[in-house]
Amino acid sequence: MARFSDEFLSELRMRCDIEQVISPYVNLKRRGKNLVGLCPFHNEKTPSFTVYPDSQSFYCFGCGAGGEAIGFIRRAENLDFTEAVRYLCYKSGMVMPSEGYDDSLSQKRKRMYEINKEAARFFNSCLFSEKGKDGLEYFKSRGYKKGTITRFGLGYAPNEWRALLTYMRGLGYSYEELYEANLANRSNKDGKISYYDSFRNRVMVPIIDVRGNVVAFGGRVLDDSKPKYINTSDTLVYKKSLGVFGLNFAKNSTEKTLILVEGYMDAISLHEAGFTNAIACLGTALTSEMAHLLSRYADEIILSYDADEAGQKATERAIGILGSIGMKLRVVHLSGGKDPDEILKKYGPERFRSLIDGAANDIEFELLKARDGLDLGTSDGKMKYLEKAAQILSKTRSEITRDIYSSRLSEELQVSKEAITARIKQISQRSAKKEKDDFFRKLPQQSISDNTKTALANSTNLKTVRAEEQLVATLFKNPDYYRHIENMVSAEDFSVPLYKRIFSLLTEKIKEHRSLELTFFSEELSPSEMDTLVKISKDGVNSGTNLKFCEDCIAAMKSEKEKQKAKPDLSQISDEDFLSLFRKK
Repeated sequence: MARFSDEFLSELRMRCDIEQVISPYVNLKRRGKNLVGLCPFHNEKTPSFTVYPDSQSFYCFGCGAGGEAIGFIRRAENLDFTEAVRYLCYKSGMVMPSEGYDDSLSQKRKRMYEINKEAARFFNSCLFSEKGKDGLEYFKSRGYKKGTITRFGLGYAPNEWRALLTYMRGLGYSYEELYEANLANRSNKDGKISYYDSFRNRVMVPIIDVRGNVVAFGGRVLDDSKPKYINTSDTLVYKKSLGVFGLNFAKNSTEKTLILVEGYMDAISLHEAGFTNAIACLGTALTSEMAHLLSRYADEIILSYDADEAGQKATERAIGILGSIGMKLRVVHLSGGKDPDEILKKYGPERFRSLIDGAANDIEFELLKARDGLDLGTSDGKMKYLEKAAQILSKTRSEITRDIYSSRLSEELQVSKEAITARIKQISQRSAKKEKDDFFRKLPQQSISDNTKTALANSTNLKTVRAEEQLVATLFKNPDYYRHIENMVSAEDFSVPLYKRIFSLLTEKIKEHRSLELTFFSEELSPSEMDTLVKISKDGVNSGTNLKFCEDCIAAMKSEKEKQKAKPDLSQISDEDFLSLFRKK
């Protein structure tokens, strides 16, 4: 039974144009009647993310993500269905129905926010108690004033096994709730489960999202023992690949840039020094999802990762990810210190400001690295550097940028500009051809989601899978066919669980004369299941499809079902055989 009425979902669909919903997240360009852009859900250089205004849907031919407006917001904002509907209602000015829908997951999420908020209060109170004097001394040693400690809600986890648990249990929260929030761990000894605090004897940093909710925590030891940092794992309210520390403050900065550093301690130090646009990734390297999130709040990213080898590798990776979505960026060269915090302590904010002002853009940074270890006074060194430089410049699509740096290289190395630009063009064309070939070669595999492949592994055989897929696709396109075949087939005739589920929903809506727009399936299907439904709707069906074709599909399904008593393990078949499931007959 649907929690929201079709009338409500229909009005929401009309008010939330798919292009308007997606455009803040993806730079869309029109291609015929559709729009294309770089997918926000995986890292890519060739646009494979397509928006279909006519069906108010989207589909990525690179990673297989598909759906409609609600499904997009679920993925982009890490929300459940009800919260995504609430989000779109707020954006479109609609009123959420007060009754008639199940908001149990939303209530569970709300309670986890409350748990995190209370835990943050506990840690903060401990910091200013006798138990937390060592933690307070640590923060003071880093130069943090009380105002900064209060603003960021910093705290201390006592060196006790159950300090937080005792406090939270007193507020009425259960062990299981604290475990799910990753604030408690548990052990099972001799069949007896016991719980204990996840964070002990660590200074605590609450992670706050852009809406002001405490979603996670980071804990650092007071010495150099290992592990130095412990961070909250993924929970109902926190996704590590989307975690950006300090964005709740930095988004309100008067600056149009964001300073991206490696750790939250560096970010706090920069805020203390007046750089209120500083942020940090959490427990993971920069991801494509983070990059798209940051692009909504800044015109430019200034990378200031640590000067060590790991920091430089992270810088190169971040340049690739930010560049792939068209973000303007610069890279700070940390001379005189290993990280921003050390620069601030040694030389003060003015020095760091000068480093930012002199920060090289991404191309200049890569060209400087390309020089390392080469003697440009020799012909061999000069040739190797020019080859590396041509490789770097071939990655930019800006002809102006290529022209500027080709001129500089020509003047500096006394090599003809024409020769440099010719080499850049040659590499660029070769790279574009390889990228295109790779894209189309990988397309069949990428368009099949892992969930779909797992579901297909339980099917009877290849012929049955193909028949079931084509029958569902045909009915989706031609719902009027169902009255002719209603007595020939039922959901029980399907061997693929996912196709069986889609068929059941589809025929239920047909019998009730309800709309078959994708929006009306998104409440009952998960995002990964919607991927498959959208793929089916976009792939279409065999040419000349008619009622006879439907009958043939049904006959094939029933025939194979009778023949095959034991189910072969499709997970062991070759990739070629598996991909044949999706090829036209």
